[in-house]
Amino acid sequence: MADALAVADAALRHDGTDPFNEQTRLDLASGRRAVHVVRHGGDPVAAAATGSGELDLVVEPRARGRGVGTALLESLLPELEPDVSAWSHGDHPAARALAADHGFDLVRTLLRLRLPSLEPVAGTEPQAGIRVEEFDPQTDAADWLALNARAFASHPEQGRMSAGDLAERVAEPWFDPADFLVARDGSGRMLGFHWMKLEPHTGEGEVYVLGVGPDAAGRGLGRLLLTEGLERMRAKGVASASLYVEGDNEPALALYRSVGFVDDAVDVQFRRVSAR
Repeated sequence: MADALAVADAALRHDGTDPFNEQTRLDLASGRRAVHVVRHGGDPVAAAATGSGELDLVVEPRARGRGVGTALLESLLPELEPDVSAWSHGDHPAARALAADHGFDLVRTLLRLRLPSLEPVAGTEPQAGIRVEEFDPQTDAADWLALNARAFASHPEQGRMSAGDLAERVAEPWFDPADFLVARDGSGRMLGFHWMKLEPHTGEGEVYVLGVGPDAAGRGLGRLLLTEGLERMRAKGVASASLYVEGDNEPALALYRSVGFVDDAVDVQFRRVSAR
């Protein structure tokens, strides 16, 4: 696995985007997905992660343009699930061409937005009786998982988040319950949340997940949680913020752009269904 991550890290330094996203790296570390490495002269020049209907493939920048990625993909195709998805983080033209040549169709666009400067932004007053407080992993996990499933019922990854997935992230070095805000009504029922990810020593924060339950939508709760979280980031000395959002989620895009987020990068997902 170390050689595969070395190839991915080299691509990250060269391209500015990570070819293995957080979930892929967690899956590799836990053994949930298989790793494949191509070597030339003893050095790793390409790597892939497969399993769970997903494919992630990366070529070391100095080895690109030699057919290494094509050869690796073609060696893997016979062993992949009939329905397999693949991400291109950064939407590289070479990845688009490779996908098209091998029967993958573009099915999804994920936008990375960035807030260049954390300045105070105006929030929206919620309904009376709503309070915002920190998440408690010991007592709030079950309620949060249920709310997350409702808020992201149509989302292909976030809505399926399990107790194990949550525990895995709570165990990460970057996790801090003070950066995980939940909104409750007067009875204590959880209505929404803003989970932030502040990587140490980077100066940038991430709106990791922002969600509001369907029954609490339309009250300005999303904006309240977003601005409360951004203010907390600013108070901690964070200089800028980023987030990922589905390219067709117009309400979320309108909210984020209203507080100053701008387009920064594009990820695209391809899917190949072998029996068609």
